[in-house]
Parts: sequence; C-alpha cells; structure tokens
Amino acid sequence: MTIRKFILAIFTVFAAQLLAAQIVFAAGSSSSSSTTEAEAPQSAEFAAGKEAIDAKQWDAAVAAFTKVTASEPDNADAYNYLGYAQRNLKNYDAAFESYNKALAINPDHKGANEYIGEAYLQVGNLDKAEEHLLKLDALCFFGCAEYTMLKRAVEDYKAKQS
Repeated sequence: MTIRKFILAIFTVFAAQLLAAQIVFAAGSSSSSSTTEAEAPQSAEFAAGKEAIDAKQWDAAVAAFTKVTASEPDNADAYNYLGYAQRNLKNYDAAFESYNKALAINPDHKGANEYIGEAYLQVGNLDKAEEHLLKLDALCFFGCAEYTMLKRAVEDYKAKQS
C-alpha cells in the first residue's frame, strides 16, 4: 500500500468516526453512559428515571435514580443519571457526589466523565473540566460523542470568558 493510500484510509476512518459523533450530538442524546447500561437488564425504576430525564422532570428522575442506587449500589449508570438530574436542578454538590460515585465504580465511564466536566464548567472550574476532557481523549481513540460534546462545552466556555 502506498503512503498516499494509507493516509487516505486513515483519513476516511477518522472522518467516519467524527461523523458518527456529530450524528449522536445532533440527535441531542442525553444518555451518554457506558456500555454496561445496554448490557445489563434495567429495572422498572431505572426505566422510569430515564423517562423522567427525557421529559426533563428532574425531581422525578432524582427520586427514581435514588431508589436505583439504593438497590444497586454498584450501578455506575444510575449514579451518572442521578448526577445529571441533580445538576439540572443546580444541586451541584449532590451532582458531584453522584458523578464521583459513578467514576469510583467505573473510572472509564464516558458519560460520567463528560457530565462531571460539564458540571465543573457550570461552577467555573475550567481546570477540572479539562482534566475530564483529557480522560475522554484517552478513552476515545477515534473520538466519541462524549468527547465531542465536552470539547464543545469547553470551547464555548473559553469563548465566553474572553
């Protein structure tokens, strides 16, 4: 294979990954969680919590995911969603606690790394947000929606600061 063909092949793979991330971003996905969610069966309470998040019913989501985390203390996805709902209620201390529990269970949880980074931006801590962006960069070799979304949030934050 010539160098030109090799570079073209690499570019094509990169472009496809970037397009896939853009499609997910454009769809407005609020469920940026790890693959464990798709693999594990979900309880009725977990499903109710996701429905509440989709409907932006943050108090109902907090109630549902609080029950899920009580019955499933090793469920990183549930802690991630709980943190997401708490953050949307502007209860940042509780959100950080939930995200940190998700990351203690699964340090490579893409959704929790994205969401905690966004929360750090909301409280004005760019350095911590960028730490999680670097973590996502390491986790997403060819890019992923979580990396793309947090990167855009960091860029928007920096643009507003200047």
